[in-house]
Amino acid sequence: MLLTIEKLVYGGDGLARSEPGPDGRSQAIFVPFVLPEERVEAHMVEQKPGFQRAVLDQVLEPSALRKTPLCPYFEQCGGCHYQHTTYESQLAAKASILAETLQRIAKVELKVPLQIHPSPPLQYRNRTRFQVRREPQFVAGLYRPGSHEVLKVEECPISSPMINRGLSWLQNAGQASFPAGVSEVEFFANAEDSEMLVELAMDETADRWRVRAWVDQMRVDLPRVIGSMAFVKFEEDAQPLAVGASELVYRTDHASLRVAAGAFFQVNRHMVDKLVEVVTHEEKGEAALDLYAGVGLFSSALAGGFRHIWAVEPSPTAHGSLFYNAPSNVKVVRARTEEYLENMPGLRKPELVVVDPPRSGLGKTVVKALAALHPPRLTYVSCDPATLARDLGPLLVAGYQIEQAHLLDMFPQTFHMETVLHLKR
Repeated sequence: MLLTIEKLVYGGDGLARSEPGPDGRSQAIFVPFVLPEERVEAHMVEQKPGFQRAVLDQVLEPSALRKTPLCPYFEQCGGCHYQHTTYESQLAAKASILAETLQRIAKVELKVPLQIHPSPPLQYRNRTRFQVRREPQFVAGLYRPGSHEVLKVEECPISSPMINRGLSWLQNAGQASFPAGVSEVEFFANAEDSEMLVELAMDETADRWRVRAWVDQMRVDLPRVIGSMAFVKFEEDAQPLAVGASELVYRTDHASLRVAAGAFFQVNRHMVDKLVEVVTHEEKGEAALDLYAGVGLFSSALAGGFRHIWAVEPSPTAHGSLFYNAPSNVKVVRARTEEYLENMPGLRKPELVVVDPPRSGLGKTVVKALAALHPPRLTYVSCDPATLARDLGPLLVAGYQIEQAHLLDMFPQTFHMETVLHLKR
């Protein structure tokens, strides 16, 4: 197929359209690793009702914004989507995609300026998970796009130097005695990139003695690896194997946070403090509610401006860190957000609610409960513009207005984006 690319869409693909069929209608065609206005040659790999997916064969008329990718694995690895264009172009594409998604799903056009916060485009990740296979031969790396085939990777340009040192050890010394039954090795580095936790995923067949011996050797060769935690996949009740420290101290401008192995934490080591500033800056009052609180990144900053804060987090791993990190005026609650809002005790009505849900968003139950609670200020932190737009519609109907809109580029070189909307009634 000869195609002209119209625009980039969420997910990393470019959008083109087929020639009109007998009914006069054309189909959307999604092609990765292209840029707007490019003329390309591609072939179809998937036909779905109403659209097709294609693979790029050749760029016939390249965009002036196209550049040579710096990573030798680009297009082979499923991690990055935008290395073939300038960083400024990436930011512009994300801003356009966010605005288009809000308009298409929530029927909202931003009436406030979208404030864009860029990141250093490389070596920003403080956490990277590598897949490891022992058979038919040892390979450690990342998944190929749209598959579970592992691509051997010697270096990841978007991961921190400390993580890349861990990867280098894994590819060389680490493979000699790599334990059977372990399929994932995840490195998590602190803010200074001076210490690292290692998280392993193993199945029930793994020999724990061999796993421990392998980690011990890693800690000898890499002294800045302070500890490791090996989790049994698909077995929530199985006891993990801890070697050395099981948590990392992550220092931010507001607090030093203990982050347990396996707990969620923001992955961009350069943007953590900017995100906290955007979410919490100048917020103050009597009471605030931090939903999906994680290890307390926002609660610890809000504690200086509010007399009372309730931090709600369901994950047992994150909850333990949250409990430890919480200042004295933060009440920690272990509960699912839906259950907490449904059975919310007769507490003082919060003047501010901060929500930072997973990619699936808030959902109808939480949106309805928040609309009923009607706090005067609501800050929504989102990592998916589609679910953000879906949740935003009912909140606007309930009387909220967008006071500020921020796009933080927490994931350079990829299609992912972080959005913060400050809503006010």
